[in-house]
Amino acid sequence: MNWYDANSRDLPWRSSADPYEIWLSEIILQQTRVEQGLPYFKKFMDNFPNVQALASASEEEVMKCWQGLGYYSRARNLHNTAKYVADVGNGTFPADYKGLLQLKGVGAYTAAAVASFAYGEPVPVVDGNVYRFVARFLGIDMPIGSPKAHGYFSEIAREWMPDSAAGPFNQAMMEFGALHCTPKKPNCLTCPFQVDCIAYRTNRISDFPVKASKTKVKEVFYHFIILDNNSRIAMTQRDDSGLWKKLWHFPLIEASSKLSPKEILEEVSEKFGTASEYLTLKGNWYTTHLLSHRKIQAYFWEINSSNAAKKNDTFGYSWEELEKLPLPQLMVKYLNHKKDVGK
Repeated sequence: MNWYDANSRDLPWRSSADPYEIWLSEIILQQTRVEQGLPYFKKFMDNFPNVQALASASEEEVMKCWQGLGYYSRARNLHNTAKYVADVGNGTFPADYKGLLQLKGVGAYTAAAVASFAYGEPVPVVDGNVYRFVARFLGIDMPIGSPKAHGYFSEIAREWMPDSAAGPFNQAMMEFGALHCTPKKPNCLTCPFQVDCIAYRTNRISDFPVKASKTKVKEVFYHFIILDNNSRIAMTQRDDSGLWKKLWHFPLIEASSKLSPKEILEEVSEKFGTASEYLTLKGNWYTTHLLSHRKIQAYFWEINSSNAAKKNDTFGYSWEELEKLPLPQLMVKYLNHKKDVGK
């Protein structure tokens, strides 16, 4: 905590005891670096300054504000929880750890953060930074992804925690891991815990924390069709299942490999009910996109047609209008490419 007082970052939610701001920041920062999440926190606070404002927003407004952060289920849970708190809780969050755990999208980590930062409840926050510091300091070889790990590390952190300063202690532990006991090249030579750190004393810093084997990443081939029908672009919206729930994207053809221009025109002809001779391939662009569980080989095929049938897709958007839709980051990547090419 002495180290934290001298070295912590000035982050907007740290000066607040408002459970809404703390909850919002923690949801945004799940699987997101502070540097990336900070602009999103400010954007949400500007657009939805309290839980009632967030609850009253449309799902499309929330998803658009979230666009680019990924893991879009977090945004949907955020919105659903805001509506629950506004309606059932009359705008007031549960005031303890157990009550917070009942909220959708709120797990042990987020509940502990809100309970300790907003209410001072002595419950430990265990995130990746805390796992790393505790594992190195004590030389713990238990895989941090194992079922027992959270409880085991939480017990240790709880033993160290002063009851009267739960929030500052949790902040200090997380910040120390984020800034000092970093994953790569930790600042061991200036570390105040150097003398007692088992990982440092045994020269095994890179061995901790022990991680469970990674989930195998699946490679997929996505062919997106940018079909222009008299300056109107075809877009389609995902349903409530699978990847990119409720987000909009260009019509998609999934395949087991890269397709040739001829194969693409044949697929588009069948999908949109128009003869291939009325389809003109204007260009294409390729990129890769990494998600936690898959590697997407993404191909964007630009095709013009003046007589493509609508079917289940919508030709309702100009280039300017479609940017207002909530889009997966992969679509944003393509649109940014188009802007760069147009410069």
